[in-house]
Amino acid sequence: MNFSKRGEYALRVLLDLAMASTLGEPLVSLTALAEAQHIPVTFLEQILLNLRQGGFLRATRGKHGGYTLAKPASELRMGDLVRFLEGPLAPIACASHSAYQRCSCPDEKHCGVRLLMIEARDALASVFDGLTLQQMADRTLAGMQAEGITPPLVTLLQTPSTRRKSKRTGEDPEYVI
Repeated sequence: MNFSKRGEYALRVLLDLAMASTLGEPLVSLTALAEAQHIPVTFLEQILLNLRQGGFLRATRGKHGGYTLAKPASELRMGDLVRFLEGPLAPIACASHSAYQRCSCPDEKHCGVRLLMIEARDALASVFDGLTLQQMADRTLAGMQAEGITPPLVTLLQTPSTRRKSKRTGEDPEYVI
C-alpha cells in the first residue's frame, strides 16, 4: 500500500486536530494547521473540504473560526479514515472485500499470489481497524511529552501571531473559512 501526499497530509492534520482537542484546543484555524504541518494553504483547503464532505470534520466560519473533528477521536477508526482517503486496503483487486475484481490467473481459489495479498490485506486491516485516532494521538503526545517536546500546532496556538498586520484593520489577518 502506498499513501498519496493528500492522504498523508489528511492523516497528519486529523492527528493534529485530535491532539489539539485532547489538550483543550478543539477549534483550529486553517492557517495554524497549514503552518504546523508545512502544507500549502490552498492544497490543505481541498483536503479539509474532502474531509468535511466525508463527515470527519466540521467547520466554523468567522474571525475565530476553524476546524474541529465531527466526532470524538475515540470513535474514528484509522481503518475507516485510510479507506476513505486511499481506497481499499488490498494490494490487488482480487484480494479486496470492497473493490473485488476477478484476477486473470487460471485458478483464483488456489492462486498463491492472491492468497498472499489476502494475508497482507488482513494484516493491514487488523492494524488500522484496531486503532482509533485518539489512541494514535495519545501515543504521539506521550512520546513527545516524554522527550519534553510541545506539539508544533499547540505552540502556534499558544503564541501571538507573528504575521503582518492588515493595512485596513490593523489586526492580524487570520485566514479562516
